[in-house]
Amino acid sequence: MQISRRSFVKAAAAAAALAAAGLPAMFPPAALADDGLVWGKAPCRFCGTGCGVLVGVKNGKIMATKGDALAPVNKGLNCVKGYNLSKILYGEDRLTKPLLRQGDKFVPISWDRALDLVAQKIRETLETSGPDAVAMFGSGQWTVHEGYVATKFMKAGIGSNSIDPNARFCMASAVAAFMNTFGSDEPMGNYEDLDLGDTYFLWGANMSECHPILFSRMTANRLKNPKVQIIDLATRFTRTSQEADRYVEFKPQADLALANGIAHVIVREKLYDKAFLAENVTLKKGKTNIGYGVEDKFSFTDKGEEISFHEYSEFLKDYSPEKVEALSGVPAATVEELARLYADKNRKVCSYWTMGLNQHTRGTWVNNLVYNIHLLTGKIAKPGEGPFSLTGQPSACGTAREVGTFTHRLPADMVVTNPAHRQKAADIWKVPVEKIPAKPTYHATEMLRALDRGDIKFLWVQCSNPFQAAPNTGRFRAAALKEGRFVVVSDAYPTRSTEVADLILPSSMWVEKEGMFGNAERRTQHWFKQVEPPGEAKEDLWQLIEVAKRLGFGNLFEYPGQDLHKALFEEYRLFGLGTGKDLAPYELYQKERGVIWPYVNGESVKWRYNTEYDPYARKEKEKGISFYKNKKQHKKAVLWARPFEPAAEVPDNDYPFWLSTGRVLEHWHTGTMTQRVPALHRAVPEALVELHPEDAVKLGIRNRDKVLLTTRRGSLELRASVGERGVPGRGSVFVPFFDEDRMINDLTLDAFCPISKQPDYKKCAVKVERLG
Repeated sequence: MQISRRSFVKAAAAAAALAAAGLPAMFPPAALADDGLVWGKAPCRFCGTGCGVLVGVKNGKIMATKGDALAPVNKGLNCVKGYNLSKILYGEDRLTKPLLRQGDKFVPISWDRALDLVAQKIRETLETSGPDAVAMFGSGQWTVHEGYVATKFMKAGIGSNSIDPNARFCMASAVAAFMNTFGSDEPMGNYEDLDLGDTYFLWGANMSECHPILFSRMTANRLKNPKVQIIDLATRFTRTSQEADRYVEFKPQADLALANGIAHVIVREKLYDKAFLAENVTLKKGKTNIGYGVEDKFSFTDKGEEISFHEYSEFLKDYSPEKVEALSGVPAATVEELARLYADKNRKVCSYWTMGLNQHTRGTWVNNLVYNIHLLTGKIAKPGEGPFSLTGQPSACGTAREVGTFTHRLPADMVVTNPAHRQKAADIWKVPVEKIPAKPTYHATEMLRALDRGDIKFLWVQCSNPFQAAPNTGRFRAAALKEGRFVVVSDAYPTRSTEVADLILPSSMWVEKEGMFGNAERRTQHWFKQVEPPGEAKEDLWQLIEVAKRLGFGNLFEYPGQDLHKALFEEYRLFGLGTGKDLAPYELYQKERGVIWPYVNGESVKWRYNTEYDPYARKEKEKGISFYKNKKQHKKAVLWARPFEPAAEVPDNDYPFWLSTGRVLEHWHTGTMTQRVPALHRAVPEALVELHPEDAVKLGIRNRDKVLLTTRRGSLELRASVGERGVPGRGSVFVPFFDEDRMINDLTLDAFCPISKQPDYKKCAVKVERLG
């Protein structure tokens, strides 16, 4: 379905006609097209790219979607998931009524009874076990409004920090490293770097499948500029590898050694920017042999100690190209070539990464090491130059990270452990500062462990599917069904999480409600409600506020005479104003196709910390780079000396292969939406286990043979894929996690980075056997 050019020409008149008819306003001002559809704008519902789409509505139903040609992110292009967005709302099994468990069955109940029951169970838990036993498992798919209400509900209403999002599973290592390197979360650059750079290092990022629109911008740049090079650093050959100019395979966990090896060559050959380092960088080392978080109640606090550049140089001597080759399998000559590419003064270099670096038992460390390379070379915070962590959910940045829906965070980079931050939150929320607890409780993995132990008695899951997505899921699914636990799941469809719930609340999704998402380039995008949800489905925000009323703190969400969504956003906006996290007024988002923060003096700052673009940086110096958010480090970035340490679980005689998990192009996360789109399900109907052809020959396995995978946590039967779309390195297998009938996360290990608390889904030991 195409929207005609005349629809835009007539947009203003159409908008006036709609207003006269009492219909909601949508932008681009709701266009009555020649095809009879009413078109509105919205960001895509899938990954963190934030593609703009046009939504065509007729008779109260979405009839079509298409890429928005005026959207700066995707410029009219969508991926295969984006082109099928119109179908995600209309699966035959949408949840339409609240459902209460009675024995092995669920029975419909009224909303009043459901909400009264939620409030009753929370109240009982508070009386018997205290506020920390009441927990909220949130999402990077929450809208900004929903995440803000959830944070306020828990921290100012319940008085509990037992809230954490599924973004802990995908972006926490990036957050931790941004904070301990720059004093502020999120990238300094934006997507224009994809058009302006000429050398792109991809660290564990299958962009062709997981961020296809951004990858298309990168490859389009290469078509225009023959100087462009794309280097894919990975443990698995993918469609990205096919398109890259160079594929460099390394052994699992050895990215730590490889990054240090690149830094070694840069320092040894004096290819670093001495003036930039002297002006903008301080050096530190942290604790080592820090553990893996595999035991319950694991606790760790890093401690940085300043070191000299000479001490850093001595540290790097353990990472000569030859030693790196022994650890990683990357030839020594290749390590040197990569270092010289990074340091070439005639090249504009960007680094991009996703789960390969973040889902890692040393995820914070390896993020630090990539930043080190950019700090050494001074290639940072400039057009076409800088490190960039890509996100996997539509609002992992805008909601989880910026709103601060983690146990330890508050909005705008603030944390609950800082008394001044708690006081600011208390002043904005108009509650006593004592109401906001000063101590974090449970990160996402530990929250599920606490449910198993009984430390958490009440758990409310919204917009997430942790009982399929969490590592070592078998333990946690059993935990949810234990006596003395009450689990509420708000979702649009039946999932592996609703399956173990005590109460299921039907949620509206995407354009069935008004909302905002924040993408990976700091762009916040707004959309209006465009269709009604089915049956009695309600938005998560409404559910939270209704329960708050029943618990006696509904006043936290009362804004007499004001539009609720605008009032919530304008209150939330107060946290960041004047701090370098400035958001624009609400009305601007309604008009524009997203606005990048910080928004200062009527303009978005496209490159943070650069005096040419950032007014906050200009307050610090006339010209150059100022990491002004890192006040504790005298407004300098930190270059961290972080060593190689092995994975938590490595292959041995009993379990001789590495197991890695991830995504494929056609499906998204646990498949809750995409598995219900016929075209996407037909394209990839089941999860397969990928093997290297040489391993398959040794095991006597051919394509589509049945294979049994076994780890120390369980076994799973799948069919084999040998030498097809993805090819893992020798000694490794790969399985996507979208398939609820093949629960690969029953096999994964719940080890995590001790600093970020993000689990490592990429490395555990597995036995592979041919069946039949």
